[in-house]
Amino acid sequence: MFSTAATNSKKIKDEAIRLGFMQCGIAKAGFLEEEAPRLERWLADNRHGKMAYMENHFDKRLDPRLLVEDAKSVISLSLNYFPEVIQADPNAPKISKYAYGKDYHLVIKEKLFQLLSFIEEEIGEVAGRAFVDSAPVLDRAWAKQSGLGWIGKNSNLINKKSGSFFFLAELIIDLELEYDTPFLTDHCGTCTRCIDACPTDAILAPAIIDATKCISYLTIELKDQIPEQFSNKMDNWMFGCDICQDVCPWNKFSVPHQEPEFAASESIVHMRKEDWEDITEDVFSKIFKNSAVKRTKFKGLTRNIDFIKRT
Repeated sequence: MFSTAATNSKKIKDEAIRLGFMQCGIAKAGFLEEEAPRLERWLADNRHGKMAYMENHFDKRLDPRLLVEDAKSVISLSLNYFPEVIQADPNAPKISKYAYGKDYHLVIKEKLFQLLSFIEEEIGEVAGRAFVDSAPVLDRAWAKQSGLGWIGKNSNLINKKSGSFFFLAELIIDLELEYDTPFLTDHCGTCTRCIDACPTDAILAPAIIDATKCISYLTIELKDQIPEQFSNKMDNWMFGCDICQDVCPWNKFSVPHQEPEFAASESIVHMRKEDWEDITEDVFSKIFKNSAVKRTKFKGLTRNIDFIKRT
């Protein structure tokens, strides 16, 4: 006979899958002891570059009970974004696969709110918050604690059955649930494909990334000019970078997503190299109206295009 916690956990997981999430795991809310020294050292070494927000709320990043009063459970969810098609012009400046469709923040937040409403309707009143890459939550650490996968050498969460082309999100709630076993096995083995393939040498050691060298950081987070040291090293990326995932052997198991909101924008996948190089602010606003690419703004995207064009 199931306990109430087990029954409630099954209800939540079943609803999460019905809403389109790929996986759902649950961990007991508490202090992330292993992550504390790693995060402290990473910040002290200035690996976060100009991302000053990473220095804020250090304690909250490590303990969800400081984000949600009396938090008992961290529900981790993954949502596939692997596309069915990629950019048609092989010479066009490249956009990371996660940005082909509608902004994932909008899509996932809506699903999380639906899941939270379901919990309140089916189980009872709970206090909780939804998180999608927009608050001091260590997504990958909690996903690992929830049994969704391991953190690979490229610092992405990897799952044996589905690879790593998925988003992570959380519901932190004050409800006691049945907890999954943390994923403690590393299945990267001796493989170093991601480390070897990174053109800017951003992967310093297994799961240690120097963000200041990462193409995703340089094309999205960095608001200054891209340093000249990265000339001829950007591999034609204008927004984000997928190299360390594209070369990962586990991504042979990636399958196209079934989320209509993530359907690749026709404009994005069919624009030619010269179209991108001549893009206007009006075209940018039209194409990226509800896109994650809006984050870099027209000025940032054209800076990136100009940089890779001349180098």
